[in-house]
Amino acid sequence: MRPESTALASPRADVYTETVPGFGTVRFTPVDPAADSAVLHSWVVEERAQFWGMNGASRELVQEIYEDVDRRDTHHAYMVRLDDEPVALFQTYQPSEDRVSLCYEVREGDIGVHLMLAPANGRPRPGFSRTLIGSLTHFTFRDPAVLRAVGEPDARNAKAVAMLGRLGFVPQGEITLPEIDLPEIYLPEKRAVLAFLDRPAVLPPADGSTPTP
Repeated sequence: MRPESTALASPRADVYTETVPGFGTVRFTPVDPAADSAVLHSWVVEERAQFWGMNGASRELVQEIYEDVDRRDTHHAYMVRLDDEPVALFQTYQPSEDRVSLCYEVREGDIGVHLMLAPANGRPRPGFSRTLIGSLTHFTFRDPAVLRAVGEPDARNAKAVAMLGRLGFVPQGEITLPEIDLPEIYLPEKRAVLAFLDRPAVLPPADGSTPTP
């Protein structure tokens, strides 16, 4: 059974849509902390999401966390939907305003990214991940000022590291993100894999296939 709020329509407008023939319309909408909290909570408390650090969180805490993200100009969270079905959470941030900036030399044009795929429901869809990856790449580099994407998944999270590889990220080695202990936020120290994805000379087509020269 799906969380009750999957049927709720967020009043927020899509910031990017892409219709892929034979697949559907991929929509990126800013997370609505109240309307999306049940869906996000059901994802982050699963064992597979342990590296997001919210396994024991209540729905109220998840909502508070994304309310904090929503207030920021430097960090953004998007619900990714295939037509009307939530399929992923995609977050972007300015590395210069994040603790990752203490671990590498930030360049102008860098953008940080985090991705969580929704749990699989029903029968697998052939080509789903490959096609969604194409849309994620288009979304990340939709602004011509973005020259490089930065990933830093937990080094123990083999699936997330593998997903970055499928996205085309090149690992640079391990880093240790320092502990952050502030009144409004606490983040434990994190051993991560730093990886970069340079802006493609040619973005992949919307069907997720490899472009021909």
